[in-house]
Amino acid sequence: MELHDQKTNSGQLTGEGPLITLRKVGKNYATPAGLYPALRDIDLDIGAGEFVALVGKSGSGKSTLLNLIGGIDRPSQGEVIVAGVAAHQVPENSLARWRGKTVGVVFQFFQLLPTLTIAENVMLPMDFCNVRSPRQRRGHALELLELVGIRDQADKLPSALSGGQQQRAAIARALANDPPIIIADEPTGNLDSVAARAVLDLFQKLVDLGSTVVIATHERDISGIDRTIELVDGAIPSKHSVATSYTP
Repeated sequence: MELHDQKTNSGQLTGEGPLITLRKVGKNYATPAGLYPALRDIDLDIGAGEFVALVGKSGSGKSTLLNLIGGIDRPSQGEVIVAGVAAHQVPENSLARWRGKTVGVVFQFFQLLPTLTIAENVMLPMDFCNVRSPRQRRGHALELLELVGIRDQADKLPSALSGGQQQRAAIARALANDPPIIIADEPTGNLDSVAARAVLDLFQKLVDLGSTVVIATHERDISGIDRTIELVDGAIPSKHSVATSYTP
């Protein structure tokens, strides 16, 4: 299947090493009370094809860590290497296109444009990054919607879909440019238990097809996860040092 081949080729960018590497990463935010350390001294390797869950209480740093991996934010110190590229050094005027081709992002609240059909939402990243010819984009969008199980909803507006269907559409959009990495921030937090299970099963399917998936979640018992990494007050406790290990 094309998706598997694209993912595997993208993963080869890093040779035999991990696909994602963070070294001595910290992130501080300015507050009226002074600097707040959202992340502290993070060392982490994630290999190609892994399904990794970041767990921890609200405010533990899960979303911040995902944002650094996705190039949505930059570290205050340390290095973030993603698919062979120093993400923290990508120029601002190139960052959105780099992210569009390297990291697919799935949000808790879907973030679908309400005036576009589901297929048009999935085509947007292709238009932005000029991936595939204009004549090929709708066909690829329909293939991705088939993959996530909602091809029959392609020409409907997001408001006509259930929450679970909208999240599937958001996942299809994240896959639009065949990125090697998918990150998802609380992707089941706005769904009922049945829809949440279906979305997690879909992520497992993507991993089976060759994607690397990193999710932030409050769930601690997720079947199919390769590793669970706990964050506590912006750090990975030493007892979770396995989180920094990687075996190709």
